[in-house]
Amino acid sequence: MTFSICVRERYTDDDGGDRIRYGVAVTTRLPGVGTLCPFASADGAVATQSLVNVELGRKGIEYLGDGLAVDDALDALLNADEGKPQRQLHGIDADGTFAFSGDECNDWYGHVVGENYTVAGNLLTGEDVIDDVAAAYESDAHGDAPLAERLIDALAAGHEAGGDKREDLEVQSAALQVTNTEEAVDDPYYNDLRVDASETPIADLRETYETAKRGYETVLAKYADEE
Repeated sequence: MTFSICVRERYTDDDGGDRIRYGVAVTTRLPGVGTLCPFASADGAVATQSLVNVELGRKGIEYLGDGLAVDDALDALLNADEGKPQRQLHGIDADGTFAFSGDECNDWYGHVVGENYTVAGNLLTGEDVIDDVAAAYESDAHGDAPLAERLIDALAAGHEAGGDKREDLEVQSAALQVTNTEEAVDDPYYNDLRVDASETPIADLRETYETAKRGYETVLAKYADEE
């Protein structure tokens, strides 16, 4: 199931506190990837793909919430999964990263791990796809744009490099999630978005993001005027 990216970014909140934001984004040449692959919480981000086992993502996030390190949590889940050779699983928490590609995933498949991110993909046109996703994220990792926007840029770079090789499958999808460690904060409307069925999922995800961001800013302005 094509390619995804998980990231961790440290930042300072308005009160000067040290915080972390997590993000995960994915696209594939199948519908509804947002219901299957990306998982994120205030404790980390996880992506499960290839022959998908959704429980690896759900339980992975639960285990991170219980205090397990991401490598311990995801490795334990894989070791208990009879389908491990066909799985691809990667993720990140406050202190570590994890990435696994089973040797029965479909070519081209593989993953890359950076200092604050992981990228993985399968059924790709080649290794350039995940390399370009990683490079696009790294090039703007400290940019001013919201993380959701930069995740879309990373997906777009992978798509431009060739993306999912199954060109006969026209119905595609894409999704993103962004979370953070701040308490009692209203997440922007553009931090959890899905395009479930489209022939142009990344372009549609970008349009959805831009529309949601505009709506969020309109709401902020409206209620600021009423204070």
